[in-house]
Parts: sequence; structure tokens; C-alpha cells
Amino acid sequence: MRTNFKVSFYLRSNYENKEGKSPVMLRVFLNGEMSNFGSTKIFVDKTMWNNATSRLKGRTAENLSVNAALDSISTTLNGIYRKFEDDESLSLEKIRSFFVGKDREYTTFLPVFDKFNEDIKQRVGHTISKDSLQKYSVLRRHFSEFLIHKYGRKDIGLTEFTPSVVQDFELYLSTVAGCAYNTSVKKMKALKTVTIYAQKRGYLLHDPFLNHRFHLEPVNRGFLTDEEIMKIANKDFGIQRLELVRDVFIFSCFTGLAYIDVSNLTPDNIVTLDDKQWIMTKRQKTSVETNVLLLDIPKRIIAKYSGKTYRDGKLFPILTNQKTNAYLKEIADLCGVKKNLTFHLARHTFATMSLSKGVPMESVSKMLGHTNIKTTQIYARITNKKIEHDMEQLADKLGKFNKAMGIR
Repeated sequence: MRTNFKVSFYLRSNYENKEGKSPVMLRVFLNGEMSNFGSTKIFVDKTMWNNATSRLKGRTAENLSVNAALDSISTTLNGIYRKFEDDESLSLEKIRSFFVGKDREYTTFLPVFDKFNEDIKQRVGHTISKDSLQKYSVLRRHFSEFLIHKYGRKDIGLTEFTPSVVQDFELYLSTVAGCAYNTSVKKMKALKTVTIYAQKRGYLLHDPFLNHRFHLEPVNRGFLTDEEIMKIANKDFGIQRLELVRDVFIFSCFTGLAYIDVSNLTPDNIVTLDDKQWIMTKRQKTSVETNVLLLDIPKRIIAKYSGKTYRDGKLFPILTNQKTNAYLKEIADLCGVKKNLTFHLARHTFATMSLSKGVPMESVSKMLGHTNIKTTQIYARITNKKIEHDMEQLADKLGKFNKAMGIR
């Protein structure tokens, strides 16, 4: 049975919204019959509408985004038609049923975002960390505030969520929200994850991130030199809270553990293998195993606080991350260290120190608990000490040139 199928768009030109735009309507034809599927919830300037092509005229970013959204709707409907074109029971009502779908009760974006966050919440403690849930919760708040600021609206229709909205949100993050460039990029990547979720479940029929590219600026991760580590480690503070923060910070400099992973350590995480003591634990952030051989300095710090923790079952007494970082600023001042001292700097220091002293990147990656060695490569900076060491080795190998030229 041969059938004829066509998707058409037209304007409801006798109606305008608050922005003076008219809705684009959807009409479908099958074997000489026609059915109005209603509004696409896409609104356009009617002076830009081309009746002949049923698309917007011009090549502005907004017009191209609208046309891409209409193309996506047309592609979806044609896909439904092709799937059932040999079915004798094919009808406009059947096409409408599959197009709308039982899950298409979502017509605006924020309820979909809420469903996404609810799914994330159920996975916390299994495949997702609490930090990930917090990340998406903050992103949802940002997007909600953006809609009010930019469009004066509390939500946006799924069909209205076009690439121009994505561009506007990116600009909002870096200006109104005051996010740093890389922070904005990471939030945009997270938003794309939400839109992919919506697409896979059939809520969103087009890609708002069409032709959108992500580019993170290289970050100069700070680290401490050997001299700065010794300044801090050997300083007599005479204040118990500063001494505790210093000790736990130095412990991290020689183990590479993040604040939360140091906080979670218990005596059971100290394992002896072949007369060597190891820290064997899992990173809370990624649940990836991390195994670090205990060096003399962290061993001494563990012994110092043995039995002195006020936290049952934990290896160290430890302050909150906020207080720890506040006291590290005080420690930096007292030690004359002109760097932004944070607890995470200790992890950077361990990575950089290990690599610069010749530890293979694969080993450093394993100790840091990275899921991808590309993350470890960020730390593969060349320090002056490493350059000095490498040049001394080169000098030894070039000794014959010195002799030939009479240099002693």
C-alpha cells in the first residue's frame, strides 16, 4: 500500500505573546487527510516568516536555532511514519499518539530537570556521589534564575529550548552569575548531560547544543616547592589548632589524599604487606581504589595522633574543610609562603613532586585514584628541579666534549 505523508508548519498570525511573537503551528497530512497537531510552542517574529519554506528567513543565530528545532520535529514525525508506513492501521491519530507519547506530559524544561535530579538522588551512594547531586541542584537553581533574569519567566517550553537559549545561559553564567570561564564551561557540560537525558526519554525532540563546542582553558595548578614544604613542616606554631592543620596538610603532601579521604581514614585502611605499610582506601568522589605506600613522614604523623582522635574509629582528629582552609591561610602568612594555601594544594604538590622526581605517571595516577590518566597529565609540569636533574645527566653524557675542548 502506497501512502503519502507530509509535515507542514504555519503561523497563527492572529495571536502574539508578550514579546510580540506568534506561535508556529504543526499540521500533518496522510493520504489526503489532514490533522492539526497544535502549537509547537515555538514563537517567532512573523515578519521573518517565509510561507513558501515554512521556516524563518535570514541566517542569524536565533533564526537558525528555530529552523533547526522545526527540522527536528519534522524528522521525528517522518521517522514515526517510516516505521509504520506498511501498517494498514496507520492513521493520523496513531501518528499523533506516538509523537506525543505517554511520557510527553512534560512540555516545559524545569520539571524534566527535577526528574533528572530525582534520578540522580536515587543513585547517590551507588554510582553517584553527593557532590554530583549538589552540582546538578546548583545548576538547576542557576538555570531557573537565568530564565527570570533573561526572559522574565519561571520556566521554558521544551520546544523553545533552542541553541540561542544555550548561548544566552552561557553568557549569563560568565557575567551575571560571576562564574570563572572554566566553571561556566563545566556547568554547560552538566546542562548538556541533562538535555541528553531528556532526548533519550523522548521529552526533547531536538538538540539545543547543536554545533556547541566546549573548550576548557589550561589551568596552572599550584604546588609547593621542597623548600616551602620544609618551611611549613618545621615551623613551631605553639598553637594546637594550627599544628593539627599543618600536620594533616603535610600528611596529604606525602600521600596525595584529598581532604575528605583523609577525614574518612580509619586504622583499618593501614595495611601491612611484605613488612611495608600501605594506605588502601577508596576515593569518596569516584569510588576508585587508591593504594599509597606509607613514607616515613606520614608514618610519623599517624603515630603522633595515635589514640588522640576525638572521632570514634577515625585515624585523625580533623577540623571542617572550611576551617582547615582558613587556618592554612594563617599558616602561609606565618611561614612566609606567598601562595594561596588550600588543602587541595597538598594533593597537587604530591602529584607534581612525584612526577618531577621520576615516579612513572601510571604509578602516580594509581596513587591519586584517577579514573583517566589524562587527569594525571595535568600535573606533569616541568619544574626547575627536574630540569636541573635532567641537565646534570646530560652533562655527564657529554663529558667527552669537555675533554676534547680542554674543559675540566
